[in-house]
Amino acid sequence: MQPVLMRQLGLRDYEQTWREMRAFTNQRTPQTPSEIWLLEHYPVFTQGQAGKAEHVLDPGAIPVVHSDRGGQVTYHGPGQLLLYLLLDLKAINKGIRGLVSCMEEAVIQLLAHHGIEAAARRDAPGVYVGEEKIAALGLRVRKGYTYHGLALNLDMDLTPFGYINPCGHAGQQVTRLKDLGVDLKAPQAGRELAGILCSSLNLEPRWSPHD
Repeated sequence: MQPVLMRQLGLRDYEQTWREMRAFTNQRTPQTPSEIWLLEHYPVFTQGQAGKAEHVLDPGAIPVVHSDRGGQVTYHGPGQLLLYLLLDLKAINKGIRGLVSCMEEAVIQLLAHHGIEAAARRDAPGVYVGEEKIAALGLRVRKGYTYHGLALNLDMDLTPFGYINPCGHAGQQVTRLKDLGVDLKAPQAGRELAGILCSSLNLEPRWSPHD
């Protein structure tokens, strides 16, 4: 199994974290251990690399950041778990489509463990409970290494999703674990979800002692 360093980063600014992900990816070599970062963000809309401006309806005072991940616009805020995957795509031997499927399946398994039936959709990446989206995905591959990752709604304010067309889909409804009867904080949810994902990717998580 390939080792992967797990980092619990708490509540972080999006742009700062994005810069750190890019720097890590640009500087790494085949000998650099992969990492998974678990964190939350201050309120921010992020627009994907091919994102269309018309999907940002009325951002108000919430900043809009044009990112280099895949996908359209989404919202991040406290109470949402982010898993950023700084992985060597060749080492996990999945390919980008295989990695996306593993990410979706890990969320589905986590929700099933807590009694919630969820599914992925072919036409729109992410994880859905019925017609409502609970997890969004967006990756970037650079020099064979991935960064960005997935966002899972735990106990966040969902109101700002109404200011955008989530992931480019007008009228897309979103949900969160709290509304489904599950009270799960980001550190615990991160450990559970990362454990499932690492198992499917044949990665050995190595947590720092204080995590």
